[in-house]
Amino acid sequence: MVAPVSIGEEIVAVPSPFETFALWGVMCVAIAALIYAVLLARDVLREPKGSGRMLESWMAVKDGANAYLKRQFKSILYIIGLLAVVLYVSAQFAGTSLSISLGRAAAFLMGAFFSALVGYIGMNMAIQGNIRTAISAGKDFRKALRISYRAGTVTGMLTDGLGLFGGTLIFTTYLTHAPEVLLGFGFGGTLLALFMRVGGGIYTKAADMGADLVGKVEKGIPEDDPRNAAVVADLVGDNVGDCAGMAADIFESYEVTMVSAMILGLIIKPFEFKWVIYPLVVRAIGVISTIIGTYMVPLWPEKWVKKNAFKAMDLSYDLSAAITIISSFLLAHFYVGDLRAFLAIAVGVALAMSFNKLADYFTSPYKKPVDEVAKSSRTGAAPLLLGGIALGFESTVWTLIVIAITIVVSVIVFTGAGIVFAMYGVALAGIGMLTLTGNNLAMDSFGPIVDNAGGIAEMSQADPETKQALAALDEAGNTTKAVTKVIAIASAVLAAIALFSSYAETIGAELVGLNIAEPLIFTGLLLGGAIPFLFSSVAIRAVRRGASKIIEVVREEFRRPGVMEGKTRPNYGRVVDIATFTAQRELVTLALMGILTPIVVGLLLGELALGAFLAGAILTGQLLAVFMANTGAAWDNAKKKIEEGHYGGKGSEEHKAAVIGDTVGDPLKDTAGPALNPMIKVINLVSMLFAPTIIVLRSNYPVVAAILALILVAMLALVIMRSKRAPEELVKEEVLVEAKHS
Repeated sequence: MVAPVSIGEEIVAVPSPFETFALWGVMCVAIAALIYAVLLARDVLREPKGSGRMLESWMAVKDGANAYLKRQFKSILYIIGLLAVVLYVSAQFAGTSLSISLGRAAAFLMGAFFSALVGYIGMNMAIQGNIRTAISAGKDFRKALRISYRAGTVTGMLTDGLGLFGGTLIFTTYLTHAPEVLLGFGFGGTLLALFMRVGGGIYTKAADMGADLVGKVEKGIPEDDPRNAAVVADLVGDNVGDCAGMAADIFESYEVTMVSAMILGLIIKPFEFKWVIYPLVVRAIGVISTIIGTYMVPLWPEKWVKKNAFKAMDLSYDLSAAITIISSFLLAHFYVGDLRAFLAIAVGVALAMSFNKLADYFTSPYKKPVDEVAKSSRTGAAPLLLGGIALGFESTVWTLIVIAITIVVSVIVFTGAGIVFAMYGVALAGIGMLTLTGNNLAMDSFGPIVDNAGGIAEMSQADPETKQALAALDEAGNTTKAVTKVIAIASAVLAAIALFSSYAETIGAELVGLNIAEPLIFTGLLLGGAIPFLFSSVAIRAVRRGASKIIEVVREEFRRPGVMEGKTRPNYGRVVDIATFTAQRELVTLALMGILTPIVVGLLLGELALGAFLAGAILTGQLLAVFMANTGAAWDNAKKKIEEGHYGGKGSEEHKAAVIGDTVGDPLKDTAGPALNPMIKVINLVSMLFAPTIIVLRSNYPVVAAILALILVAMLALVIMRSKRAPEELVKEEVLVEAKHS
């Protein structure tokens, strides 16, 4: 399986029998994760789907979600193919060997395919789980928890299995030449995650805002009421955004943290296989501990969890973390012979656990911060909005402090060993943080599964006991979604920092002593800091545009005779079409911003300025992402607290103010904020992949480099201007609405 590593005729290193066995073991664990996913899927699919109105509502959601993903995959297929060719050509132009160039392109396609597969299967398992959860909730709370959580765990185990399998396969094939190929693998997964996160986020929040602002605020009807024309699109959006999008997002975080650790392990001098194999084996340990922990969620004694779904998941997370920490210690002691590697892993695991607690504190309806936001609704929407913004600002600072402490401790662990070891420590912290990816994704997918289950129950007018049980599950789901969003953001930062160090190795420069006072370098820093704001602006504008059109259509549907009385079924399809048009419209714009901006900066300002550009994007991207995620989650849970009967309850003026806060927060927490995760990593990976080509062009063909940069700038300007214009489909829809209204 593993051949000696050689440069010319000189033998550099030969893996030991134990290391060869360990690599085989990692591959077997990856396959075991996929087998476990299949077994969980069979367990979920054995449960009945029900019949009647509930099944009819579910079929509409299922068909809409799959139709959207099919259209999205078709629209981005040509971009993926073109980029594979560009990656191959650029590698050849920079003087890379044929096998590495082909391997990079093939790894890019494999990463993209795996990311798409995780998103597609994960979304469909969530859909299969939501109706079965809806049927079971009123009869058996523990059974409903088991179905919803295990349906989500399928996504987590697919991520573990495919990510670990792909990274290990590339390493065992290319060994010390693996870094360039691994970059292609990470880029493929990250780019697909960007497409799915952005597209799904725009879709779900445009539909959600349209449904809530007309249904709840204007008409005073319940959420997911079948009389609301946007209700099906809203439920579809939960699946394409929170399930498919988040699955691909976490998958690429899993990939990139692994890729960055392996790259840094490969450049440690003197080279030893243990620095690469250790993070791979730790990830395999994480898979095993995840299987144990996720299986235990519905089995904890009732006296421990007391029908608190989040408590059951939190206990399982702590169990998986304990197994991982103990096993990583033993591996570091007996194999690596260096406990510093274990300490860096432990720091990452502790970081993930602390984010669970931190996100819970700032987003749970039972904690003081969200309670204060909900209480501020007594004086209207403006104070509630200000309360959420203040909460978001504060939580961002604490989150950044925790990340900073993690980085500092990881560096201190390797004090005196050099900058490469220091950055390797940061990468290991990222490995530790996402070692429990299966748990993270199970918790994340659990949220939209139970949310959809509640929506299906409402549409089919289920009994009060079922609705109450699903509301309790949904409450836990809101917290788990907030937790996993923050973990995804933090992992993006740690991975980006590790990639930033790898970028320095790529260009052969020392970025630690970067002279920020140099004008061109400072310009690069400023441009990098601005990109997350421009990116977020385009995404939020798309949500606003789609939501505005959906609001008009929903209002028109309510004016149709019989709809408000429940005698006539509204036209759900029109809203689904609008949400689809809106989401697809911005995919290319946002992808090109992530791909082209680092290339333009590198060609115009040089590779050192590009390094500063990356630093700026990482900093402001992380701050913006956490702020938007926590602010939106706080507004959402403040609304839910009021809906439980506090501070006025449903239908009150306080409730209307909270709904406004929730709808303002929706595109922040579910579209722009989470989409910054893959955007940060796309920028870093593109910089590393194309840095050799940029250096060759600027050194040997400066005129060509300048002309190419200007062409790319023109392309960016055109797509951004295009994004500000309403799509033709929405213009036609607006004309249709106005004609009918007049």
